[in-house]
Amino acid sequence: MSVKIVLVGAGSRSFGPATVRDILLSDPLCEQRIDLVLMDKVADHLGEISEYARMVAAQLNRTVSIQTTTELESALKNARFVVTAIEVDRYLYWAQDFHIPRKHGFQQIYGENGGPGGLFHALRNMGPMVDIARAMERQCPDAWLLNFSNPEHKLCEAVSRLTSIRNVGLCHGVFMGLKQLSRLLNKSVEDLDAAACGINHFTWFSWVKDRATGADLYPQLRAAEAQGDWLHDWHELALARILFRRFGLWPSPAPNHYGEYIHWANEFYCGELEFFYDPVNGHPWQSGEAPEFVYSLSEHPTKRPWIKPAPALTRFDKAPLKPSGELAVPIMEGVACGMRQELPAINIQNRGIVPNLPERMVVEVPAIADDKELHPVPMPPLPEGIAAMIRLQGSIHQLLVEAYAEQSKEKLIQAFLLDPTCYSYRRAIECIDEMIALQQGLLPALH
Repeated sequence: MSVKIVLVGAGSRSFGPATVRDILLSDPLCEQRIDLVLMDKVADHLGEISEYARMVAAQLNRTVSIQTTTELESALKNARFVVTAIEVDRYLYWAQDFHIPRKHGFQQIYGENGGPGGLFHALRNMGPMVDIARAMERQCPDAWLLNFSNPEHKLCEAVSRLTSIRNVGLCHGVFMGLKQLSRLLNKSVEDLDAAACGINHFTWFSWVKDRATGADLYPQLRAAEAQGDWLHDWHELALARILFRRFGLWPSPAPNHYGEYIHWANEFYCGELEFFYDPVNGHPWQSGEAPEFVYSLSEHPTKRPWIKPAPALTRFDKAPLKPSGELAVPIMEGVACGMRQELPAINIQNRGIVPNLPERMVVEVPAIADDKELHPVPMPPLPEGIAAMIRLQGSIHQLLVEAYAEQSKEKLIQAFLLDPTCYSYRRAIECIDEMIALQQGLLPALH
């Protein structure tokens, strides 16, 4: 019996090629025969990815059906898994999400998943994501929706609240936190038994143990943190260290992510390089040229020649044929093939997994895929200070979903006013109005 897998947004250069490789590298899936459908709204995006899929299949000697289409409904018919990675003019709109709220005085970091910018990022992607899920209700109601699109928690919240489709959000952020722990504890990641929970880009390690002995490593981590030079990798570790000291658990994945949810994060983070441009030359959304996206200072992005060379186009067909480490295919192997797979992080409705967080709220937790099902791992209650910050985000997410579903500007205003970075009612309204005017072609109608 074949397994039909549909990649929606297959033209994504980030997740399209990586997902194709992961699927074709999977012996358990390929033994069952794969029907792979590459779907993208933009036909021009499909040629390169379909050619790449056929090249990888030939190199691996896989027998696989590969189809391309721009028609969502036909692509989804009888699918077993639907993988989504969607975004429109990613960096151009991200630059708006970052700069416009800051122009109005909201000192958000990043603006991808949290902060005022995260609200509009979510609203832009919420409509297409819910449309995909509703099409799945018609064409493949028993399929799993595996989503890579951000903001993970807000989009999964919308699909979970507004449709009947089983869905999980996937993110590799927890691996970044594990690497930090590995470095501070001077142990390999493989030697650590650690699990984090919370919401996407704002998780906390409930336990950190030695995998061989079961010993609690938090005392060692506290000692190591206390001895560290404050300026060591300040941009990457300073905010984490303060959160660890005050709230008791190590946060994940990185300050440019969990800093989005904290009003005072700017004291421990320098983000002015993100989407830097000279406004005298015009705004990116006027010129259509997105400024360079600087993800982090940790890799010293300013160490470069005075005359910047032209960027080289990355050829994804030159990437080595090895697993990406993303979790979509391990989930497929568990659900479709009955293999037991440990999943460090999935985004799914809480339903009691984290006891002191709301039931319907989407949380990020570890899980096990086996016996053709997903089993989230029950987690201990989070410390109250951490849980309080996350519960606030749960209320914001619920209001944002209601703003989308009801086309309610009032609910969007409420969500904005709840955001920790919101300092002014008047400025909030001005920011909302400007963002709606700039992004009205991609936002739901708001009345």
